[in-house]
Amino acid sequence: MIGAIVQARMGSTRLPGKVMMEGAGKPLLGHLLERLGYCKKLEKIIVATSTDGRDDVIDKFCNSHHVAVYRGSEHDVLDRYYQAARALEITCIVRVTSDCPLIDPILIDEKISQFLNKLDDYDLITNRHPLTYPDGVDFDLIPLHGLDAAWRNATEAHQREHVVPFFWESGMRVNNFEDPRRLFYSHRWTLDYIEDYELIRSIYLTLYKNNPKFTSEDILKCLCANPELSRINAKYLPSTSSHNQNE
Repeated sequence: MIGAIVQARMGSTRLPGKVMMEGAGKPLLGHLLERLGYCKKLEKIIVATSTDGRDDVIDKFCNSHHVAVYRGSEHDVLDRYYQAARALEITCIVRVTSDCPLIDPILIDEKISQFLNKLDDYDLITNRHPLTYPDGVDFDLIPLHGLDAAWRNATEAHQREHVVPFFWESGMRVNNFEDPRRLFYSHRWTLDYIEDYELIRSIYLTLYKNNPKFTSEDILKCLCANPELSRINAKYLPSTSSHNQNE
């Protein structure tokens, strides 16, 4: 089974509660789940949150929208993923973090189609190492055998919290697909800081009402027509800030 597992929690250190912040009439987590729902190749979507009481609001929101939830360790996110995958019998995990409310369903479908028959050849298929796509459309395809190996062998705290560093740090079989335009250096669509939220909210206010299925290319056209929007969070682009793959 191919399933997206979305890691989400309310206790983000940089922008607490960010996943439930509003944009165009619904929480950003709701937008992310809606966009994943457009994926034709996904058979299951599950939100993996923690057992911390602060995350009850995520559990309640998902239950009210008939989205499966798994609750596990707040900081051992690798274990959270592994247990969620085993509980729902997911054999190809599409890992998405909740700071990506502009995730690209077309790209996810494309890569599932490209690699589905090659899962025995890799332990991780990703666009994070290095990032070349706009920050905020990053995701991973992880065969269960790869996740199992990482779960059994990863020991460092950052490998347990961020799930994927162990794969390349330990020399596992990693395939990184890249955007030749290298938009990562000029476009930041991830949700870490209040300026990121202001940009993402502006994109949703501009595009969502007329076209809920707006694409990454629609976002690029919007930002080209409204260059002041990209300046909102420009200080966090790689030239001035290092990237941290946190929830």
